[in-house]
Amino acid sequence: MTNKTILVLGGTGKTGRRVVSRLAERGVEARAASRKGAVRFDWDDETTWAPALEGADAAYLIPPTELGSGELFSTFVARAEQAGVRRFVLLSAREVDESPSTGVQAAEAAVRASGAEWTIVRATWFAQNFSEDFFAPSIESGVLALPTGDGKEPFIDVDDIADVVVAVLLEDGHHGQVYELSGPELLSFAEAVALISEQSGKDVVFQPVEPAEFTRALIADGFPDDLADLFAGLLALIRNGGNAYLSDGVQRVLGRPPRRFADYVRRTWG
Repeated sequence: MTNKTILVLGGTGKTGRRVVSRLAERGVEARAASRKGAVRFDWDDETTWAPALEGADAAYLIPPTELGSGELFSTFVARAEQAGVRRFVLLSAREVDESPSTGVQAAEAAVRASGAEWTIVRATWFAQNFSEDFFAPSIESGVLALPTGDGKEPFIDVDDIADVVVAVLLEDGHHGQVYELSGPELLSFAEAVALISEQSGKDVVFQPVEPAEFTRALIADGFPDDLADLFAGLLALIRNGGNAYLSDGVQRVLGRPPRRFADYVRRTWG
């Protein structure tokens, strides 16, 4: 697939920009599409779909975050096939069966039902959420308050996700596969924050809170009620031990173990 054009949705995001960079290093034309990128793509503006898809042979797909977006995603997959896309790689979540309301299940169903080659990459919580997104402001403020209790999570390094996605986009033999990706060890959020605090030299602590209190805080910060409930529910899954197991997807695709959380911390705060 090295002489092909690959559409990368969310091309300026955590996984997308890393996928674009790796494809470019291999001499592959990567079309980074996003709401604010050079190639504009907006799930809510279907006039942006065709220009993004034009000439693309493969696509890395990140489902829209809005609840109830399954039909929208299915429509896009059909349009992509009509435009000539013959390979889909979908970023999904390992918790997909426990959170059907996110629309990720519908996204998985759409690529499975397509006539194209497809591969699904199910990831755990990103290590980079501590430095690039959800938890970064709290880490900077010195207090990360979450309803995860002592539950443990095998945080996946986004660089591993990007390596897997690029391999699957470019190599044959991955059609019909579902790869579950996780890091190599289980860590509680308190343990993760302690590693960050030690390496960064900042006084950062983890503060456990109850799910209802966390949900109220999100709503007070402007989150819609349904998204606040969803976010709290996914974190409660960790609290209840629902994600406390390891997966072998990185090893299966890349033939090496996944990166450790401590290595990510050293790269980021060292």
